[in-house]
Amino acid sequence: MIAGKIIAGIKIPDSAIACQATELLREHGSELLYNHSLRSYLFAALNGKQNNIRYDAELLYVSTMFHDLGLTAHYRSDDKRFEVDGANAARDFLRGHGLPPQSLQLVWDTIALHTSPGIAEYKEPEVALLNYAVALDVIGRGYDQLSNSHRDEIVKQFPRNDLKKNMIGTFFDGFKHKPHTTYGSINADICACMIPGYQRKDYCELILHSPWSE
Repeated sequence: MIAGKIIAGIKIPDSAIACQATELLREHGSELLYNHSLRSYLFAALNGKQNNIRYDAELLYVSTMFHDLGLTAHYRSDDKRFEVDGANAARDFLRGHGLPPQSLQLVWDTIALHTSPGIAEYKEPEVALLNYAVALDVIGRGYDQLSNSHRDEIVKQFPRNDLKKNMIGTFFDGFKHKPHTTYGSINADICACMIPGYQRKDYCELILHSPWSE
């Protein structure tokens, strides 16, 4: 059990809601997504601690557990961005626990915007912290801001599972049946990488070929 465990000076939330969110991730996610999500929570919480940012640890934790569940067979839809699928699932989960609307909206935004650099960092602390942490774990943004000791302790507890080699395929498996949903997001890069001859929508072309007559 990881609930209540202290890793790199950060306590893993151990409320009933947090534990249930962890179990959902264990049940429906892969080992890669599980370890990525736990590392991301720790990175987010460390950043909050180091910068004296006030945030709701439980809501941040639940957001982190759900942030990639929209990639999984259980939660993914046929027509929505995977981030929205995860956000919807987390909102439904928390609504079942009687949380107030503002908490539901905060978690929804935190998950839905976690792949939106240039926006997320200007939102509420939970939104900004998750965006920071996921980018740190996946592409190494802010890597030098993390101490060697914290980095080693976190990775020892939650190994990276050859993330560099496996994460692109994991992303793609989650939305290869709906590549149109990646338009306007960094996930379009995944489709371009994985689908031979993939043609992304071009916003300039959409403007020039709109139905307006002028």
